[in-house]
Amino acid sequence: MTDRRFLGSYVTRVVDRELDELLPQLAAIVLDGPKGVGKTATAEQRCASSWRLDDPGQRETLHADLTLAARGASPVLIDEWQRLPETWDAVRRAVDADPSGGRFLLTGSAPVPATHSGAGRITTMRMRPLTLYERGVGSAEISFRDLLDGKAGARLQGGPSSMALEGYVDEIVRGGWPAMRHLDGAALERQLDGYLELIVQRDVEETGHAVRRPAALRNWLRACAAATATSASWEQIRDAASAGRTEPPARSTVLQYTDALTLLRILDPVEAWSPSNNMFARVAARPKHHLADPALAARLLGQTRGNLLAGGTGPISMPRPGSLLGSFFESLVMLCVRTYAQAAGARVYHLRANDGRQEVDIIVERDNSVLAIEVKLGASIDDHDVRHLMWLRDKLGTDLVDAAVITTGTHAYRRRDGIAVVPLAHLGP
Repeated sequence: MTDRRFLGSYVTRVVDRELDELLPQLAAIVLDGPKGVGKTATAEQRCASSWRLDDPGQRETLHADLTLAARGASPVLIDEWQRLPETWDAVRRAVDADPSGGRFLLTGSAPVPATHSGAGRITTMRMRPLTLYERGVGSAEISFRDLLDGKAGARLQGGPSSMALEGYVDEIVRGGWPAMRHLDGAALERQLDGYLELIVQRDVEETGHAVRRPAALRNWLRACAAATATSASWEQIRDAASAGRTEPPARSTVLQYTDALTLLRILDPVEAWSPSNNMFARVAARPKHHLADPALAARLLGQTRGNLLAGGTGPISMPRPGSLLGSFFESLVMLCVRTYAQAAGARVYHLRANDGRQEVDIIVERDNSVLAIEVKLGASIDDHDVRHLMWLRDKLGTDLVDAAVITTGTHAYRRRDGIAVVPLAHLGP
Protein backbone atom coordinates (compact mmCIF):
# COMPACT_ATOMS: atom_id res chain seq x y z
CA MET A 1 0.00 0.00 0.00
CA THR A 2 1.52 3.31 -1.08
CA ASP A 3 1.62 6.42 1.10
CA ARG A 4 0.76 9.44 -1.03
CA ARG A 5 1.17 11.96 1.81
CA PHE A 6 4.85 12.18 0.89
CA LEU A 7 4.25 13.16 -2.75
CA GLY A 8 3.09 16.67 -1.95
CA SER A 9 3.24 18.94 1.08
CA TYR A 10 5.82 18.79 3.84
CA VAL A 11 5.15 16.27 6.62
CA THR A 12 6.11 17.49 10.09
CA ARG A 13 9.08 15.75 11.71
CA VAL A 14 9.94 15.22 15.37
CA VAL A 15 13.12 17.25 14.86
CA ASP A 16 11.06 20.31 13.83
CA ARG A 17 10.26 21.10 17.46
CA GLU A 18 13.94 20.86 18.37
CA LEU A 19 14.90 23.19 15.55
CA ASP A 20 12.22 25.73 16.38
CA GLU A 21 13.41 25.80 19.98
CA LEU A 22 17.16 25.91 19.32
CA LEU A 23 17.68 27.78 16.04
CA PRO A 24 16.71 31.23 17.39
CA GLN A 25 19.44 30.86 20.03
CA LEU A 26 22.18 28.98 18.17
CA ALA A 27 24.12 30.61 15.35
CA ALA A 28 24.67 27.48 13.24
CA ILE A 29 23.11 24.01 13.20
CA VAL A 30 24.05 21.15 10.93
CA LEU A 31 21.39 18.55 10.19
CA ASP A 32 23.41 15.37 10.01
CA GLY A 33 22.10 12.04 8.77
CA PRO A 34 22.08 9.53 5.93
CA LYS A 35 21.07 10.68 2.49
CA GLY A 36 17.37 10.73 1.77
CA VAL A 37 16.03 11.22 5.31
CA GLY A 38 14.59 14.66 4.52
CA LYS A 39 17.26 17.02 5.86
CA THR A 40 16.89 19.53 3.03
CA ALA A 41 13.08 19.56 3.15
CA THR A 42 13.17 20.19 6.91
CA ALA A 43 15.77 22.96 6.61
CA GLU A 44 13.80 24.65 3.82
CA GLN A 45 10.86 25.20 6.16
CA ARG A 46 12.77 27.85 8.12
CA CYS A 47 15.48 29.32 5.82
CA ALA A 48 15.32 32.71 4.11
CA SER A 49 18.11 32.10 1.58
CA SER A 50 20.09 29.12 0.38
CA TRP A 51 23.15 27.73 -1.35
CA ARG A 52 22.65 24.36 -3.10
CA LEU A 53 26.12 22.89 -3.37
CA ASP A 54 24.97 19.93 -5.45
CA ASP A 55 24.49 22.60 -8.16
CA PRO A 56 27.88 23.05 -9.91
CA GLY A 57 27.18 26.70 -10.68
CA GLN A 58 26.33 27.64 -7.10
CA ARG A 59 29.24 25.60 -5.81
CA GLU A 60 31.68 27.35 -8.14
CA THR A 61 30.32 30.78 -7.20
CA LEU A 62 30.64 30.17 -3.48
CA HIS A 63 34.09 28.64 -3.94
CA ALA A 64 35.20 31.85 -5.62
CA ASP A 65 34.12 33.94 -2.62
CA LEU A 66 33.32 32.05 0.56
CA THR A 67 32.25 35.23 2.35
CA LEU A 68 29.07 35.16 0.24
CA ALA A 69 27.76 32.45 2.58
CA ALA A 70 27.33 35.03 5.35
CA ARG A 71 25.69 37.72 3.23
CA GLY A 72 22.33 36.14 2.50
CA ALA A 73 19.15 36.67 4.50
CA SER A 74 19.22 34.60 7.69
CA PRO A 75 18.82 31.76 8.29
CA VAL A 76 21.03 30.73 5.37
CA LEU A 77 20.73 27.14 4.18
CA ILE A 78 23.96 25.56 2.94
CA ASP A 79 22.76 22.31 1.42
CA GLU A 80 25.19 19.40 0.88
CA TRP A 81 27.96 21.44 2.51
CA GLN A 82 30.43 18.54 2.29
CA ARG A 83 30.63 19.04 -1.49
CA LEU A 84 32.59 22.19 -0.71
CA PRO A 85 34.26 21.43 2.63
CA GLU A 86 35.74 24.93 2.85
CA THR A 87 32.23 26.20 3.68
CA TRP A 88 32.53 24.59 7.13
CA ASP A 89 35.41 26.87 8.09
CA ALA A 90 33.73 29.83 6.40
CA VAL A 91 30.65 29.35 8.60
CA ARG A 92 32.83 28.85 11.67
CA ARG A 93 34.62 32.14 11.02
CA ALA A 94 31.33 33.95 10.39
CA VAL A 95 29.97 32.68 13.70
CA ASP A 96 33.14 33.80 15.48
CA ALA A 97 32.55 37.28 14.09
CA ASP A 98 28.81 37.31 14.88
CA PRO A 99 27.38 34.57 17.16
CA SER A 100 23.79 35.78 16.88
CA GLY A 101 21.19 33.03 16.81
CA GLY A 102 19.52 31.71 13.67
CA ARG A 103 22.23 32.46 11.12
CA PHE A 104 22.98 29.16 9.40
CA LEU A 105 21.49 25.74 8.73
CA LEU A 106 23.77 23.21 7.07
CA THR A 107 22.76 19.81 5.75
CA GLY A 108 24.98 16.89 4.89
CA SER A 109 27.19 14.20 6.33
CA ALA A 110 29.48 14.38 9.34
CA PRO A 111 32.60 16.55 8.85
CA VAL A 112 34.86 15.23 6.12
CA PRO A 113 38.61 14.72 6.69
CA ALA A 114 40.62 17.92 7.23
CA THR A 115 37.65 20.05 8.35
CA HIS A 116 38.19 22.00 11.54
CA SER A 117 36.04 21.16 14.56
CA GLY A 118 32.94 23.29 14.83
CA ALA A 119 32.79 22.85 18.60
CA GLY A 120 31.24 25.87 20.24
CA ARG A 121 30.14 27.36 16.93
CA ILE A 122 28.26 24.70 14.93
CA THR A 123 25.81 22.40 16.72
CA THR A 124 25.08 19.00 15.22
CA MET A 125 21.53 17.65 15.18
CA ARG A 126 20.90 14.11 13.99
CA MET A 127 18.10 13.19 11.58
CA ARG A 128 17.08 9.60 11.04
CA PRO A 129 14.50 7.96 8.77
CA LEU A 130 10.84 8.41 9.60
CA THR A 131 9.51 6.95 12.83
CA LEU A 132 6.13 5.21 12.77
CA TYR A 133 4.64 8.38 14.26
CA GLU A 134 6.06 10.48 11.42
CA ARG A 135 4.82 7.96 8.86
CA GLY A 136 1.29 8.42 10.19
CA VAL A 137 1.19 4.79 11.31
CA GLY A 138 -0.55 3.95 14.58
CA SER A 139 -2.10 6.16 17.21
CA ALA A 140 0.91 7.48 19.21
CA GLU A 141 -1.32 7.59 22.31
CA ILE A 142 1.52 6.79 24.72
CA SER A 143 4.08 9.57 25.06
CA PHE A 144 7.72 8.51 25.17
CA ARG A 145 8.51 11.73 27.03
CA ASP A 146 5.94 10.83 29.70
CA LEU A 147 7.61 7.45 30.19
CA LEU A 148 11.00 9.12 30.47
CA ASP A 149 9.65 11.73 32.89
CA GLY A 150 8.02 9.04 35.02
CA LYS A 151 4.61 10.56 34.25
CA ALA A 152 2.97 7.77 32.26
CA GLY A 153 0.77 6.95 35.23
CA ALA A 154 -0.21 3.78 36.98
CA ARG A 155 -2.59 2.91 34.16
CA LEU A 156 -1.72 3.40 30.52
CA GLN A 157 -4.60 4.79 28.54
CA GLY A 158 -5.20 4.00 24.89
CA GLY A 159 -7.57 2.19 22.62
CA PRO A 160 -6.73 -1.02 20.82
CA SER A 161 -4.16 -0.71 18.04
CA SER A 162 -5.30 -1.78 14.60
CA MET A 163 -1.75 -2.72 13.67
CA ALA A 164 -0.87 -6.42 13.77
CA LEU A 165 2.37 -8.26 13.07
CA GLU A 166 1.89 -8.09 9.31
CA GLY A 167 1.70 -4.30 9.48
CA TYR A 168 5.02 -4.08 11.33
CA VAL A 169 6.64 -6.35 8.75
CA ASP A 170 5.33 -4.06 6.00
CA GLU A 171 6.94 -1.08 7.73
CA ILE A 172 10.23 -2.92 8.21
CA VAL A 173 10.42 -3.72 4.50
CA ARG A 174 9.18 -0.31 3.27
CA GLY A 175 11.42 1.80 5.45
CA GLY A 176 11.30 5.42 6.52
CA TRP A 177 12.72 7.22 3.49
CA PRO A 178 10.27 10.04 2.65
CA ALA A 179 10.91 9.89 -1.11
CA MET A 180 10.18 6.15 -1.18
CA ARG A 181 7.00 6.04 0.89
CA HIS A 182 4.78 6.12 -2.21
CA LEU A 183 6.52 3.06 -3.67
CA ASP A 184 5.94 -0.63 -3.14
CA GLY A 185 6.74 -3.96 -4.76
CA ALA A 186 9.39 -4.06 -7.45
CA ALA A 187 9.63 -0.26 -7.68
CA LEU A 188 10.56 0.00 -4.00
CA GLU A 189 13.09 -2.82 -4.31
CA ARG A 190 14.75 -1.12 -7.29
CA GLN A 191 14.93 2.17 -5.43
CA LEU A 192 16.51 0.57 -2.36
CA ASP A 193 18.95 -1.33 -4.58
CA GLY A 194 19.92 1.95 -6.26
CA TYR A 195 20.41 3.63 -2.88
CA LEU A 196 22.73 0.85 -1.73
CA GLU A 197 24.63 0.78 -5.02
CA LEU A 198 25.34 4.52 -4.79
CA ILE A 199 26.90 3.90 -1.38
CA VAL A 200 29.19 1.26 -2.86
CA GLN A 201 30.03 2.99 -6.13
CA ARG A 202 30.31 6.63 -5.05
CA ASP A 203 29.49 7.67 -1.50
CA VAL A 204 32.20 5.71 0.33
CA GLU A 205 34.92 7.13 -1.93
CA GLU A 206 33.59 10.64 -1.29
CA THR A 207 34.52 10.16 2.38
CA GLY A 208 38.14 9.66 1.33
CA HIS A 209 38.21 5.86 1.41
CA ALA A 210 39.14 4.06 -1.80
CA VAL A 211 36.96 1.10 -2.80
CA ARG A 212 39.19 -1.27 -4.75
CA ARG A 213 36.80 -4.21 -4.58
CA PRO A 214 33.14 -3.16 -4.67
CA ALA A 215 32.05 -6.78 -4.22
CA ALA A 216 33.92 -6.97 -0.92
CA LEU A 217 32.18 -3.80 0.30
CA ARG A 218 28.78 -5.24 -0.68
CA ASN A 219 29.59 -8.40 1.27
CA TRP A 220 30.62 -6.33 4.29
CA LEU A 221 27.32 -4.44 4.15
CA ARG A 222 25.40 -7.73 4.00
CA ALA A 223 27.31 -9.09 6.97
CA CYS A 224 26.54 -5.92 8.95
CA ALA A 225 22.87 -6.34 8.00
CA ALA A 226 22.97 -9.92 9.27
CA ALA A 227 24.37 -8.63 12.58
CA THR A 228 21.38 -6.30 13.12
CA ALA A 229 20.45 -5.97 16.82
CA THR A 230 23.30 -8.25 17.91
CA SER A 231 26.55 -7.38 19.65
CA ALA A 232 28.56 -9.62 17.33
CA SER A 233 32.29 -8.95 17.31
CA TRP A 234 33.87 -7.33 14.29
CA GLU A 235 35.73 -10.61 13.75
CA GLN A 236 32.42 -12.48 13.55
CA ILE A 237 31.10 -9.97 11.04
CA ARG A 238 34.37 -10.14 9.11
CA ASP A 239 34.09 -13.94 8.87
CA ALA A 240 30.46 -13.67 7.82
CA ALA A 241 31.44 -11.27 5.03
CA SER A 242 33.41 -14.06 3.37
CA ALA A 243 30.72 -16.72 4.04
CA GLY A 244 33.31 -19.44 3.49
CA ARG A 245 33.70 -18.58 -0.18
CA THR A 246 36.68 -16.26 -0.05
CA GLU A 247 39.36 -15.07 2.31
CA PRO A 248 37.97 -12.65 4.90
CA PRO A 249 38.72 -9.01 4.09
CA ALA A 250 41.88 -7.62 5.66
CA ARG A 251 41.40 -6.01 9.05
CA SER A 252 42.64 -2.67 7.70
CA THR A 253 40.04 -2.84 4.93
CA VAL A 254 37.28 -3.63 7.42
CA LEU A 255 38.25 -0.65 9.55
CA GLN A 256 38.11 1.62 6.49
CA TYR A 257 34.69 0.29 5.48
CA THR A 258 33.39 0.72 9.03
CA ASP A 259 34.70 4.28 9.32
CA ALA A 260 33.22 5.27 5.97
CA LEU A 261 29.81 3.69 6.52
CA THR A 262 29.58 5.21 9.99
CA LEU A 263 30.53 8.61 8.60
CA LEU A 264 27.75 8.22 6.02
CA ARG A 265 25.38 7.27 8.87
CA ILE A 266 24.56 3.95 7.17
CA LEU A 267 25.97 2.09 10.14
CA ASP A 268 24.26 3.39 13.28
CA PRO A 269 25.57 1.35 16.24
CA VAL A 270 24.19 1.66 19.77
CA GLU A 271 26.91 1.94 22.36
CA ALA A 272 26.98 -0.18 25.50
CA TRP A 273 25.87 1.51 28.71
CA SER A 274 28.54 1.96 31.34
CA PRO A 275 27.07 3.67 34.42
CA SER A 276 29.45 5.93 36.28
CA ASN A 277 29.01 4.15 39.62
CA ASN A 278 30.23 0.83 38.15
CA MET A 279 27.43 -1.12 39.85
CA PHE A 280 27.52 -4.02 37.38
CA ALA A 281 30.10 -6.77 37.14
CA ARG A 282 31.66 -7.47 33.75
CA VAL A 283 29.65 -5.05 31.61
CA ALA A 284 30.12 -5.83 27.92
CA ALA A 285 31.62 -2.97 25.94
CA ARG A 286 30.67 -4.02 22.40
CA PRO A 287 28.04 -1.98 20.57
CA LYS A 288 24.81 -3.37 19.20
CA HIS A 289 24.76 -3.20 15.44
CA HIS A 290 22.07 -1.37 13.51
CA LEU A 291 21.82 0.07 10.03
CA ALA A 292 20.19 3.43 9.44
CA ASP A 293 16.90 1.70 8.65
CA PRO A 294 15.92 -1.98 8.92
CA ALA A 295 14.61 -1.73 5.35
CA LEU A 296 18.24 -1.52 4.18
CA ALA A 297 19.13 -4.63 6.18
CA ALA A 298 16.13 -6.52 4.83
CA ARG A 299 16.98 -5.59 1.27
CA LEU A 300 20.67 -6.47 1.63
CA LEU A 301 19.66 -9.93 2.84
CA GLY A 302 16.94 -10.37 0.22
CA GLN A 303 14.18 -10.59 2.82
CA THR A 304 10.69 -9.76 1.60
CA ARG A 305 7.49 -9.51 3.61
CA GLY A 306 6.72 -13.13 2.80
CA ASN A 307 10.22 -14.35 3.71
CA LEU A 308 10.12 -12.67 7.10
CA LEU A 309 6.63 -13.87 7.98
CA ALA A 310 7.70 -17.39 7.01
CA GLY A 311 10.63 -17.25 9.45
CA GLY A 312 13.33 -16.47 6.91
CA THR A 313 16.90 -16.49 8.20
CA GLY A 314 18.66 -14.83 5.27
CA PRO A 315 21.76 -15.99 3.39
CA ILE A 316 24.24 -15.22 6.21
CA SER A 317 24.23 -17.04 9.51
CA MET A 318 24.80 -14.92 12.61
CA PRO A 319 24.28 -15.98 16.25
CA ARG A 320 21.20 -14.25 17.68
CA PRO A 321 18.83 -14.98 20.56
CA GLY A 322 15.69 -14.96 18.39
CA SER A 323 14.56 -14.72 14.80
CA LEU A 324 15.83 -12.41 12.08
CA LEU A 325 12.40 -10.75 12.07
CA GLY A 326 12.76 -10.17 15.80
CA SER A 327 16.08 -8.43 15.20
CA PHE A 328 14.57 -6.25 12.48
CA PHE A 329 11.65 -5.33 14.76
CA GLU A 330 14.09 -4.35 17.49
CA SER A 331 15.90 -2.16 14.95
CA LEU A 332 12.61 -0.46 14.03
CA VAL A 333 11.91 0.16 17.72
CA MET A 334 15.44 1.51 18.17
CA LEU A 335 14.97 3.93 15.25
CA CYS A 336 11.80 5.32 16.86
CA VAL A 337 13.20 5.46 20.39
CA ARG A 338 16.40 7.23 19.34
CA THR A 339 14.45 9.94 17.56
CA TYR A 340 12.11 10.47 20.53
CA ALA A 341 14.98 10.34 23.03
CA GLN A 342 16.96 12.98 21.17
CA ALA A 343 13.94 15.29 21.21
CA ALA A 344 13.71 14.74 24.97
CA GLY A 345 17.41 15.47 25.55
CA ALA A 346 18.31 11.88 26.40
CA ARG A 347 20.89 9.33 25.21
CA VAL A 348 20.31 5.73 24.18
CA TYR A 349 22.42 2.67 25.00
CA HIS A 350 22.09 -1.08 25.47
CA LEU A 351 23.10 -3.16 28.50
CA ARG A 352 24.72 -6.58 28.65
CA ALA A 353 26.10 -7.51 32.06
CA ASN A 354 27.42 -10.48 33.99
CA ASP A 355 28.61 -12.41 30.95
CA GLY A 356 25.29 -11.98 29.21
CA ARG A 357 23.14 -13.33 32.03
CA GLN A 358 21.37 -9.96 32.22
CA GLU A 359 20.57 -7.92 29.13
CA VAL A 360 18.32 -4.97 28.51
CA ASP A 361 17.69 -4.04 24.89
CA ILE A 362 17.44 -0.27 25.34
CA ILE A 363 18.66 2.02 28.10
CA VAL A 364 17.56 5.65 27.86
CA GLU A 365 19.47 7.95 30.20
CA ARG A 366 18.94 11.61 31.07
CA ASP A 367 20.38 13.41 34.09
CA ASN A 368 21.20 10.09 35.80
CA SER A 369 17.59 8.91 35.45
CA VAL A 370 16.96 5.76 33.41
CA LEU A 371 14.12 4.40 31.30
CA ALA A 372 14.64 0.71 30.50
CA ILE A 373 13.01 -0.96 27.49
CA GLU A 374 12.80 -4.55 26.32
CA VAL A 375 11.59 -5.42 22.83
CA LYS A 376 9.32 -8.40 22.20
CA LEU A 377 8.15 -9.66 18.82
CA GLY A 378 4.74 -10.78 19.98
CA ALA A 379 1.66 -9.69 21.89
CA SER A 380 1.68 -11.71 25.10
CA ILE A 381 4.12 -10.79 27.88
CA ASP A 382 4.90 -13.10 30.79
CA ASP A 383 7.21 -12.97 33.81
CA HIS A 384 10.10 -14.42 31.80
CA ASP A 385 9.95 -11.47 29.37
CA VAL A 386 10.37 -8.89 32.15
CA ARG A 387 12.94 -10.66 34.32
CA HIS A 388 15.84 -8.42 33.21
CA LEU A 389 13.78 -5.28 33.77
CA MET A 390 12.95 -6.46 37.29
CA TRP A 391 16.63 -7.19 37.94
CA LEU A 392 17.56 -3.69 36.77
CA ARG A 393 14.87 -2.14 38.95
CA ASP A 394 16.39 -3.87 41.98
CA LYS A 395 19.81 -2.49 41.02
CA LEU A 396 18.81 1.10 40.26
CA GLY A 397 16.00 1.75 42.72
CA THR A 398 14.45 5.18 42.25
CA ASP A 399 16.93 6.05 39.46
CA LEU A 400 14.80 3.81 37.22
CA VAL A 401 11.93 6.13 36.37
CA ASP A 402 10.03 3.52 34.34
CA ALA A 403 10.42 0.20 32.55
CA ALA A 404 8.53 -1.00 29.49
CA VAL A 405 8.22 -3.81 26.98
CA ILE A 406 7.57 -2.68 23.40
CA THR A 407 5.49 -5.25 21.52
CA THR A 408 3.56 -5.98 18.34
CA GLY A 409 0.37 -6.40 20.38
CA THR A 410 -2.82 -4.37 20.26
CA HIS A 411 -3.22 -2.96 23.79
CA ALA A 412 -1.15 -0.80 26.12
CA TYR A 413 -1.38 -1.68 29.79
CA ARG A 414 0.63 -1.83 32.99
CA ARG A 415 1.34 -5.17 34.62
CA ARG A 416 0.80 -5.77 38.33
CA ASP A 417 4.57 -5.62 38.83
CA GLY A 418 4.55 -2.09 37.37
CA ILE A 419 6.12 -2.88 33.99
CA ALA A 420 4.48 -1.01 31.11
CA VAL A 421 3.50 -2.94 27.99
CA VAL A 422 3.24 -0.71 24.92
CA PRO A 423 2.60 -1.63 21.27
CA LEU A 424 5.10 0.21 19.09
CA ALA A 425 2.24 1.75 17.07
CA HIS A 426 0.97 3.35 20.31
CA LEU A 427 4.33 5.04 21.03
CA GLY A 428 4.82 8.66 20.04
CA PRO A 429 7.20 11.44 21.05
